[in-house]
Amino acid sequence: MKHEIYSALIPLNQPRRKFLGGLVAGGMALGLAPWQRLLAAPEQSDSGQTLSGTEFDLIIAQTPVNFSGKPRLATTINGMLPGPTLRWREGDTVTLRVKNTLSEETSIHWHGILLPFQMDGVPGISFHGIQPGETFTYQFKVRQSGTYWYHSHSGAQEQLGMLGAIIIDPAARDSIVAGRDYVIVLSDWSDENPQRMFKKLKTQSDYYNFNQPTVADFFRDVAQDGWSAALAKRRMWNEMRMNPTDLADISAYTYTYLINGTTPAGNWSGLFNPGDRVRLRLINASAMTFFDVRIPGLQMTVMQADGQNVEPVTVDEIRIGVAETYDVVVTPTDEAHTIFAQTMDRTGYARGTLARSAGLSAAIPALDKAVPLSMNDMMGSMAGMGGMNHGGMVMDHSKSGMEGMGDMPGMTMENMDHSGHDMSSMPSMSGMGAMSGMEEAKPAAPVRHAKTEYGPSVDMRVDTPRTNLDDPGIGLRDNGRRVLTYADLKSLPGIMSTREAELDIELHLTGNMERYTWSLDGLEFGKSTPVHFPHGKRIRVIFVNDTMMAHPMHLHGMFAELESPQGGVQVSKHTIIVQPAQRISFLVTADALGRWAWHCHLLFHMEAGMMREVIVA
Repeated sequence: MKHEIYSALIPLNQPRRKFLGGLVAGGMALGLAPWQRLLAAPEQSDSGQTLSGTEFDLIIAQTPVNFSGKPRLATTINGMLPGPTLRWREGDTVTLRVKNTLSEETSIHWHGILLPFQMDGVPGISFHGIQPGETFTYQFKVRQSGTYWYHSHSGAQEQLGMLGAIIIDPAARDSIVAGRDYVIVLSDWSDENPQRMFKKLKTQSDYYNFNQPTVADFFRDVAQDGWSAALAKRRMWNEMRMNPTDLADISAYTYTYLINGTTPAGNWSGLFNPGDRVRLRLINASAMTFFDVRIPGLQMTVMQADGQNVEPVTVDEIRIGVAETYDVVVTPTDEAHTIFAQTMDRTGYARGTLARSAGLSAAIPALDKAVPLSMNDMMGSMAGMGGMNHGGMVMDHSKSGMEGMGDMPGMTMENMDHSGHDMSSMPSMSGMGAMSGMEEAKPAAPVRHAKTEYGPSVDMRVDTPRTNLDDPGIGLRDNGRRVLTYADLKSLPGIMSTREAELDIELHLTGNMERYTWSLDGLEFGKSTPVHFPHGKRIRVIFVNDTMMAHPMHLHGMFAELESPQGGVQVSKHTIIVQPAQRISFLVTADALGRWAWHCHLLFHMEAGMMREVIVA
């Protein structure tokens, strides 16, 4: 990718900066002179421009923005970040003419939309891409309703702002009744060149992580567990060259977090009248950020997940992974309410306001304290760990620069791939975020690892992953709030198929943090072969996460019907978060002929290789 503008704007040795929290409202003020656009901070009370109908003209270009006090260029759609909200109607045929005015290839992927594979918008898989100066016409029949989004699938253009929301009205009456309807697009912006960010991660995977264990943390462990266990715990993490606070690859050190293209200081606002039911269409359109969303003082009733209607469930907080969408309904009670979306690593937040009149705001809560990863997050099921064989996690230190590191407490490092692991002397889990209060984290049967996992692209493997779906995730366990989990989500009748699986496919989510490589079954995309789905078959897909990071996995062209640990399909989604050391399974009906992408939706994980091609034939 070429971004010459960054060469002029960013010094090669740019000093590190602290999170600014947002200096201006951000976005653009079209119609002004270029430098006026950069400095303008218009007040907003809606979600930006909405284009409705069946014919759309979209122009891809570079547009000046200023989110941190420094002028930069974003890659935009119709001069806006986010791009215009596209409003379609179920049953219509839409035509979208996309003109590329950039000096590089571009594309638009219609995330979660069921369509012919030639219209899916993935260069090299479904079409040739949109070349500079070219106009490409997408045309397809709209076969669904709900909240979705669209974004570039070329290089790092998504990180540079090329994204927008899609609302599809149902052919019949909408079952969700609300007096106000707002799109809430969450995104992350960096002033840095995305390719430079990626290079930093490849050089030092924790470059952006400042939540390092401290002396105070050590003495806290001593107070809780005693000197011996605290020393063993610290030694274990050091010898594994892993960090229990490595919750996100990129932090607020470089990111500014936005709601509808507006910084926290800009305070995007959505207005309401007393007694209004307000529908919020939450879309995580970020490149690399999990958000935990809540509205202090208000409960949210979840009505849709990934555009699909679910049985209503009322919660205080929702973790929304990259590319997921949730539609919620709230009934404001005060003059103003803060929409607070803190990042999973607790380094920053996006913020907006629901208000009775423009200019009002409510208190902004303090960021929660970052919680370190637990042994469950690293090793899967801890049930019956003492003396168990082939249990927990296997470290492949010979491939990650960990030779000669000695024995971990209670673990024999020699021939670790094949020997039993006596965990009886493992450090206490007290204070490590154990998953108390949830259903037993039932282990799956011991898994088999592909031969390709035993190579330089994999630094750990999980042998007994947990299978529970009622875990809200790291930082949300036992926080005193009612947090949504996948166990709470149940699709309404008639949405999912009742057919049994005819074929099982198991894939492992793999990586090497030190090398910053990400893969499936130890093979990066360029080294892999396509996965074949026989047309018309009902397929069970099993994901085992052999890493310590959560991965939002997205299958293009088809919906995934998540299974519960007890069996039976539970909820239909286009993007599924697979938590660390977790095994999940879902069913897919392979009814979409063609070539499709399948990848982690963390942009730099996909860039580093966590992607496969699926062929349905």
